[in-house]
Amino acid sequence: MPNPELASAHDPMRDDRKSAGLAERNARLKSGTDRVRSFALARGILRSAHALQDGNGAEHVDVGNPEHVPVFYLDGEPHKERRAAIKKFFTPAAVITRHVPVMERATDELLAQLRASGTARLDEIAFELAVAVAAEIVGLTETAPRPMANRLSRLLGTAFSARTGWGPMGLLNRIRRAYWGYRFLVNDVRPAVCARTAQRRDDVISQTLDKGYSERAIMVECLTYATAGMITTREFIVMVAWHLFERRALRERFLAATDDDQLLILQEILRLEPVAGFVLRRTAEDFEAASQPLRAGSHFAIDVRAANTDESVVGACPHVLDPERATRRGENGTFMSFGDGTHRCPGWQVALHETRVFIDRLLRVPGIRMEREPDMTWNSIVSGYELRNAIVACDRTRGEARGS
Repeated sequence: MPNPELASAHDPMRDDRKSAGLAERNARLKSGTDRVRSFALARGILRSAHALQDGNGAEHVDVGNPEHVPVFYLDGEPHKERRAAIKKFFTPAAVITRHVPVMERATDELLAQLRASGTARLDEIAFELAVAVAAEIVGLTETAPRPMANRLSRLLGTAFSARTGWGPMGLLNRIRRAYWGYRFLVNDVRPAVCARTAQRRDDVISQTLDKGYSERAIMVECLTYATAGMITTREFIVMVAWHLFERRALRERFLAATDDDQLLILQEILRLEPVAGFVLRRTAEDFEAASQPLRAGSHFAIDVRAANTDESVVGACPHVLDPERATRRGENGTFMSFGDGTHRCPGWQVALHETRVFIDRLLRVPGIRMEREPDMTWNSIVSGYELRNAIVACDRTRGEARGS
């Protein structure tokens, strides 16, 4: 008899998504922006050289000196050159030989702390892991990961706060941002810069020094990687854990699977629960995508959730968590979850392997269980969900138990 958790892949009434309702209720687009739900049109726009970055003030960024502008804001040849410079950090070989050992070491340390205490907040340990991995790539390795994670969490919390403007709460948020920005600069960025000024290493900060970046530009670069590599991975790790703790058969399947099959499960969860809800583009000139004429000066919001559930690409019952879906459809399992085209997330393999390593080892901890499900809220600044206060618990290690 088929297991109901893994069967029903052809049940049109089944919906395994957790964040879709929250996104639909809260997603707001800037006036004059067209929402793109079709996978084909989304891919056509993202792969076009005539579609430029939009949102986050991209249209106002001075790219006159592209070497000192975060890669996110660049297009065309300057973007191509910057991506080529960082490509070596994200190749499959680099992920397996360089980054996975960091993931494994950091995961083992975090889970040892979990076993010693018997309980932990999942979003906090997931963020510590994400900071440790991204810090190795960026070069923020001269300070301890845990205090740096705390500083970054507070700083990024102010950067993505909805409290803006010049009212009392907006001013308070600006003060906090300045305070935590200074703490991050002094405690984390400057020590890393000093160490690499004395001796270059194979990381992003060393590259910025070779190109004559100012201290401010280096800090902005660090925060760009922090946003892309730490925040989104934290949310994804918690979401994956939530799904697997809830679905026993899927959890058992994940633990028995090869690395590649584990990645398929993770990609299918991400298809249903993309952390980034929208990808924004503006058109520089008239062009055609997916047989549709698009006019210059238009603004588009690629709806990642909608594209990822477009039945013409993902098949029937698009809201069902089906790990065989991508293989059956002959598609890349990430679909639109990491974007597409030249701006496709360069660290997508890092994020997937980081989640795979951590979740696999977490689920093997004796007595592991989720005692409290996460609170799920919406961040209107990044148009994405946030998962907080999930509590995981396990059997405490014997030494700690005797001493308690």
